[in-house]
Amino acid sequence: MKSILDRLYSLADTDYKEFQSPLIPTQDKDKMIGVRTPALRTLAKELKGTAVAEEFMKELPHAYFEENQLHAFIISDIKDYDECLSQLEIFLPYVDNWATCDQMNPKALKKCPKLMLENIKEWLKSDHTYTVRFGIKLLMNFYLEEEFAGSYLELVSSVESDEYYVKMMVAWYFATALAKQYDATIPYLQKRRLPEWTHKKAIQKACESNRITVEQKVYLKSLL
Repeated sequence: MKSILDRLYSLADTDYKEFQSPLIPTQDKDKMIGVRTPALRTLAKELKGTAVAEEFMKELPHAYFEENQLHAFIISDIKDYDECLSQLEIFLPYVDNWATCDQMNPKALKKCPKLMLENIKEWLKSDHTYTVRFGIKLLMNFYLEEEFAGSYLELVSSVESDEYYVKMMVAWYFATALAKQYDATIPYLQKRRLPEWTHKKAIQKACESNRITVEQKVYLKSLL
């Protein structure tokens, strides 16, 4: 949509584009404008609920990385659970990089954790890398504290994928689970329930965390 693209280009920062593009290797540099995240979030809040935003969100696939980012931030600001979920289902198949996936944080989904679980289970079965990654991210963000159940560890450990960005999210999930639900999580490392690469990466990330005790880190390293 030209008017939004004009806005994005008006916010472009060439130096930032040069810094950012190597961090997202799956993204074509020619399809990056170089807009900083705070500026994108501000624009998303400005557009929220407008006819312009509604039309923009229908124009998929987007051509530019920043358009996907803006789309993700608009969804993140939707307050109604059903609308948020509906827009997510439409947009997720078009997410093509880890940054858009990971920075999309729709808080409305926290309103219905039991309903959301059914969607997460379906997303974990997807053939689309970033749909699976997003589902694991939600389990990590929303289901490792009050809503935690040991069966969620099984859900994530059962994900089978050779995709780097899925494997990395599984490792990140287990490292976070060790910090928040250590007793329930440690058997998965003790019994080597994860693929070798993911097992080692989860331990590495856990040992980098300030939420893991020194004693726990020593023990985790013994499981490498």
